[in-house]
Amino acid sequence: MGSASHRAPSPLRQPETISAPQRSKRALILVLLTIFFPGSAQLVAGNRKLGRLAVSITMLCWVAILGILAIYFINRSVILGWVAHPNFQMFLIIVLGTLAVGWFIMFINTLVIIRPGMLAPGMRAIVTVFTLAAVVATSGVFIYGASLLNTGRETIVSVFDEGPAFDPIDGRYNIAVFGADSGSNREGVRTDSVALLSVDAKTGKTLLISVPRNFQGARFTDDSPMKKIWPDGYNCGDECIFNAIYRNAADEHADAFPSSVKNVGAQAAMDALEGTTGLPVQGYVMVDMAGFEQFVDALGGVTIDSGGWVPYNGKRYPNSTVRTHWFAPGTQTFTGKQALWFARSRDFTDDYHRIKRQQCLQQGIIKQFTPQTILTNFTSIMSAGEQLVETNIPAGQLGSFVSLAEKVSSQPMARLTLGAPDFERTFSTYPDFDRLQEKIRTLIAKQSESETKKSEKSEAPKEDEGSSKSSEPAKSSESAEESEETSDATDINNAPKLSNGGDQEFTQPDGSPITEEYLVQLEMAGYTTRISQIAANNDECSVP
Repeated sequence: MGSASHRAPSPLRQPETISAPQRSKRALILVLLTIFFPGSAQLVAGNRKLGRLAVSITMLCWVAILGILAIYFINRSVILGWVAHPNFQMFLIIVLGTLAVGWFIMFINTLVIIRPGMLAPGMRAIVTVFTLAAVVATSGVFIYGASLLNTGRETIVSVFDEGPAFDPIDGRYNIAVFGADSGSNREGVRTDSVALLSVDAKTGKTLLISVPRNFQGARFTDDSPMKKIWPDGYNCGDECIFNAIYRNAADEHADAFPSSVKNVGAQAAMDALEGTTGLPVQGYVMVDMAGFEQFVDALGGVTIDSGGWVPYNGKRYPNSTVRTHWFAPGTQTFTGKQALWFARSRDFTDDYHRIKRQQCLQQGIIKQFTPQTILTNFTSIMSAGEQLVETNIPAGQLGSFVSLAEKVSSQPMARLTLGAPDFERTFSTYPDFDRLQEKIRTLIAKQSESETKKSEKSEAPKEDEGSSKSSEPAKSSESAEESEETSDATDINNAPKLSNGGDQEFTQPDGSPITEEYLVQLEMAGYTTRISQIAANNDECSVP
């Protein structure tokens, strides 16, 4: 019997013992092994010690990937929390960079094992190009992934606050959202758009509370420095409106706040929101108008179902001074610039109309802010994030918020404006705080109640079948009080009469539908009252 030393040499380890076609086949097999299972080529044809190390690392990586996938499908918020945390991002950047370098080394070693000099000239070029392509597709992808993570990490570190994540209060997160207008023609920052998002941490059901910029007499929390300055609320007449609180605190009362407060204006506005609504405000996000536009573009636009004609300023029409263009009713997918016009427009209408449109846009953006959208548009979203003026939300909160946003997008959103149409038009000037806080508590209670009934129905469906209709809340009497004034008012411009089907669905005098061209003709003729009548329902919008 022959000993082991007399065995035939392995063609994988000694390519000189095989034919040229076999050497070509061996070369391609070794490259493929390095692509799909790094280290296996070294085990069968090269340095076994290096191969065992690489195979162990490869197996460890596959175990980690499978574990992460399992956690993702069980509780994706855990994974999102990790990925959104700057420290974990740095860990992933180091891991990806190390794996990219290690994989590159394995390809170089595989080429050494192949011995390209022993291959036919044509096959030598094919193997070299194939290996380079494999390096780009493996190590290159890892380097690109590390670069993306680094972009996200830099954005999160520069925009979001430090510190631990905070817990919901009474089962809800309450976050202030300020739309800041700090353009070159403005003096200081104005919070022209103010909203409070109150989100059920478990279900994602949301109440969006909008505060008109001209809301007067806002109250401050008892522990706010502004309470000592304005003990009876921010009330000094027409100058003391809500969007002036930020500047008033920052310019005149900054010394009254502790040195730990980074943004005095934002803190004062948060204190006013909390004191006014009765809800504890835990954080804020302030978005510059330019940042809003870029962020919408990063999400791929936002889709809104608009109920009426919405004006915006564009290029002047020929032979006229008219610059008014119009978004038509119906489903629209807005770019960032168009969404900004839709949100800010108040020509021929008023602030209350644009508040309702802003609510639609906020709801639409939240609906599209899903993990899938983030992954698809990661780079552009991170770049847009740098346009946020600032936020005090800690970076450690992002994972849970991204996961929560997915729940929010699948739930109906309740909306409340602290003015018309949810209250009478004078309410913003003379607010009844007990009444508005009771309204807020009622809306939140209804959300909790509907979830409880849903749970009870799933447990005992037969018992609840007959009561489903009776449990629907009646329409608020306050909304009924806010019916618009009669639409048959005399047009002082004596514009041609429009056909009206009784539901503000106007047509042209000949019965044809309203068009942008017709609205432009009305403005050229000076029939602004009639235009206002047509635009009166442009606050009616929803998210498809």
